[in-house]
Amino acid sequence: MSFGKLLVANRGEIAVRIFRACRELGIRTVAVYSEADEGSMHRRMADEAYPIGPAPASESYLNIERLVEVILESGAEAVHPGYGFLAESAAFARAVREAGAVWVGPPPEAMEAMALKVRAKEIARRAGVPTVPGYDGEDASEERLAAEARRIGYPVLIKASAGGGGRGMRAVARPQDFLEAVRAARREALSAFGDGSVFLEKFIEHPRHIEVQVIGDEYGKVLHLFERECSIQRRHQKVIEEAPSPALEPELREEICSAAVRLAREAGYRNAGTVEFLLDGEAFYFLEMNARLQVEHPVTEMVTSTDLVQLQLAVAAGEPLPLSQEALSFRGHAIEARIYAEGEGGLPAGGRLLLFAPPEGPGIRNDVGVESGDQVPVHYDPMISKLIVFAPTRRMAVRRLRRALEDYTVLGVPTNLPLLRRIAENAAFEAGETTTDFLERHRLAEPPVEIPVPEEAVMLAAAGELASCGRGDDPFAAGPWRHLGSVRLRYRTGDSWHRVEAERLGGRRFRLVQGGEEAEVEVLAFRNGELHATVDGRPVRAGIALEDGAVRVSLGGTVYELFRPRPPEVDEAGGAAAEAAGLVAPMPGTVVKVVAEEGQRVEEGQPLLVLEAMKMEQPVTAPHAGVVRSLPYKEGDLVPGGAVLAEIERED
Repeated sequence: MSFGKLLVANRGEIAVRIFRACRELGIRTVAVYSEADEGSMHRRMADEAYPIGPAPASESYLNIERLVEVILESGAEAVHPGYGFLAESAAFARAVREAGAVWVGPPPEAMEAMALKVRAKEIARRAGVPTVPGYDGEDASEERLAAEARRIGYPVLIKASAGGGGRGMRAVARPQDFLEAVRAARREALSAFGDGSVFLEKFIEHPRHIEVQVIGDEYGKVLHLFERECSIQRRHQKVIEEAPSPALEPELREEICSAAVRLAREAGYRNAGTVEFLLDGEAFYFLEMNARLQVEHPVTEMVTSTDLVQLQLAVAAGEPLPLSQEALSFRGHAIEARIYAEGEGGLPAGGRLLLFAPPEGPGIRNDVGVESGDQVPVHYDPMISKLIVFAPTRRMAVRRLRRALEDYTVLGVPTNLPLLRRIAENAAFEAGETTTDFLERHRLAEPPVEIPVPEEAVMLAAAGELASCGRGDDPFAAGPWRHLGSVRLRYRTGDSWHRVEAERLGGRRFRLVQGGEEAEVEVLAFRNGELHATVDGRPVRAGIALEDGAVRVSLGGTVYELFRPRPPEVDEAGGAAAEAAGLVAPMPGTVVKVVAEEGQRVEEGQPLLVLEAMKMEQPVTAPHAGVVRSLPYKEGDLVPGGAVLAEIERED
């Protein structure tokens, strides 16, 4: 059995990932998209695409009825749910089967068993898998839970029986805080999962989070593809994952992986899934099982040289697993960093990607769901991509991760790249000493003090603006700069002004002076927001985007935002232009109308010309009364940022 057409009931990065796997297998693909994803990358990549409703997930990606309609309309023979949304919905799996399509995932019965953590723990105990000491009895009254918490001993962890992702979870250190924490956990679980039931576990204060990748076929074969370490988390959401775990010696690795296989067999599990454990020293405890493909599956693929999505499709098509446990091994080390659209405080963000330029090179893989120009909706999970690095050793992989994060450029929306770089540079991370409270223990989640804008970033902003303006490749080819050969630009950050004096040396070479520092900058290439230049002969790469009066510069993985003054403003940098009250263009633009004439007497506030910049028309008016001595630009001319638009001689 094989599939001719597959529908992916998901969006973003995972949908694109599955489409790529299908393309290699010659399987036609069907995308579904909400109104917010009308121009999305996953829609563009699919062979067919169908709208499924408004932006809210409840009206689109969680709308089982509409998804079934698309299955029937498209003639899709199989459905892959990805992760998130309906990936662990037994109801959706059954609906897919009733529609005559194959569900690429575990049986609904296994999904239901694993969805309830209490039931999953029962299965684990039957399989001889250690579980965290706790209480999951039928009597879940507040009085009984409080008594069990005293028996277990504080600190304790209150957990929702249904769902995951850290919702409905509370750690309690003191008895006097217990009842309110129970009530809060129940409210959150009821809101998130429609089930307010909770249970208790002993709170292990500094554990590692270890998970084992398993896959089973319909012939009873269940294999493990070794483990991943996912200890670095933020609010119970994984941030960095790696394979193999630096904490496991061979004997302990075999013990944990064998326990995961036993549990999967006990649950009657088929297809891909992940068994998660807490590691406390040499002791490990079953945490939960995720009945789906995991976000972090690429690190397993990299170290085992497998394609888990293609294995999923083969198993779903009724094929036996083409692997044996004895034949499986791992080599090297892989690390994954999740790239989220979020600010330093961790709040999700959205907007248009002015520039999206992931790093490339040996040992670097990017699983992405966006391109430059795409819109990042605020309605869904804010993860926009995943960076995966691979190297022969963990030490080399960490170095490769650091370099790749430095080269990762995203402009237009804030991201967690600064946090990821802080993690990668941390000595404890380099040593492999990671726990689930890693960010808190090392104070990495706290936003750093404001970073001053380096002079090089200002100079590159100026070089980017100069290289992007004018006619042809020479920004001085039009207007008076054919004769003067100099430009003055100004930028503001907070209450500080940065002034750049630029002199053309020929071609795309400039002498730039800023803050008393002088540098010779040559622009080698500036395409689609990516600037390649030399600064005093040293190669530099930066991302530069101009929008809404701001110049955003990504340098060394850090984004700096520089603001340009809005016209009209008198240049205060000094020099001959200022003495003649020269009006400067605050950003590149086009002269759409010239009102005044050279030699004309004008009054303060009288219009001189109209400049179009950032799709807005800006009238440029006389700052004082006087005689117009120079109007160097005519209608239709392109104007570089910092260009003198007019010179008005004051009347005595």
